[in-house]
Amino acid sequence: MMYNQITTAVVGTGFIGPVHVEALKRLGVNVKGILGSTPDKSEVSRKAMALQVAYDSFEDILADDEVNAVHLAVPNILHYSLAKKAIAAGKHVMCEKPLAMNSEETQELVMLAEASSVITGVTYNIRFYPMNLEARSRIRKDSAKNTYSVVGSYVQDWLMYDTDYNWRVLADKGGELRAVADIGTHWIDLICFITGLEVESIFADLSIVHPVRKRPKGEIATFTGKNNDEVDREDVEIVTDDCGSILFRFKGGAKGQLWVSQVSAGRKNCLQYDISMRDSSLRWNSESPNELIIGHRNEPNQVLLKDPSLTGTVAQHFINYPGGHNEGFPDTFKQCFRSFYDKILGIETAGALYPTFMDGHKEVLICEAILKSHRKEKWIHINQL
Repeated sequence: MMYNQITTAVVGTGFIGPVHVEALKRLGVNVKGILGSTPDKSEVSRKAMALQVAYDSFEDILADDEVNAVHLAVPNILHYSLAKKAIAAGKHVMCEKPLAMNSEETQELVMLAEASSVITGVTYNIRFYPMNLEARSRIRKDSAKNTYSVVGSYVQDWLMYDTDYNWRVLADKGGELRAVADIGTHWIDLICFITGLEVESIFADLSIVHPVRKRPKGEIATFTGKNNDEVDREDVEIVTDDCGSILFRFKGGAKGQLWVSQVSAGRKNCLQYDISMRDSSLRWNSESPNELIIGHRNEPNQVLLKDPSLTGTVAQHFINYPGGHNEGFPDTFKQCFRSFYDKILGIETAGALYPTFMDGHKEVLICEAILKSHRKEKWIHINQL
């Protein structure tokens, strides 16, 4: 494969930046260097991941003629400005979600990307579990499988206590929506990707379980899973959602329901959906990602295991191991980037399935509708924004 023809730099040294680096290396992309929030963090990460360069600034990346693409794995508030600069410099951009803080910014980024020659994408990686690709193929190829309802959830417990803290809980750092924007948008993107449905209107009811959280006076790592009582803390007011329920009306008449939570004990990172169609249903759970349950009424249900000899050609392209050899979360990033770099290289084996800036823009529009619906306690049509 020709992925080593591309040289990339990653921006961000927190939880997700190294995930990008590892996935890109496994794919065969040349990851030249990384940029952290300080030169020291850049250097520590460069050494840890055996990279060539610890960049001092984003401008240094843009000035590096060897770098063809940049991956943005930084706090949400930085996405817009960095993506805009990268496009202007002629670099391909893969950005973590959300694409930007509001739809005005995302619309501008879409227009800038369309007017340029660069390829741009958003990291909605959950699309690339092979069984989700298989579900998409099964629904899309059979017009008789009319989808009429989709229900599901995305739940975690890493913010369950009032002493759990991360920059994402702050509206000025992550945006006015948190649980919905951080994980709920993954579910929404996935459902629209699989079914082809488009959200028409929304009714949302959100909750703040901890209106005050106890922020450590000092830095603390994300997803540590530790609740250290000895840490010196200060109270901080929280206005972002911990959990909530959202009803969807899709164009064409289908209905949907999502429960999203970052305060549900025992669920570390669990996304589920149940897609009901005229003659069958499809069920999937990210905690058992290599199984797709096909439901029937008049015959036994089926459990399809991830196996390239049993799936369609699209899923086969994004499966690297034989049946019985599980592929999981890190593999979804590799396969998402595979689709993205296939587009850059002009390889169209399975089509351009990666999420685009337009997909990222639509997700932000939906988030704005969700927030407006919650505040007004009414249905909001997407076009009413």
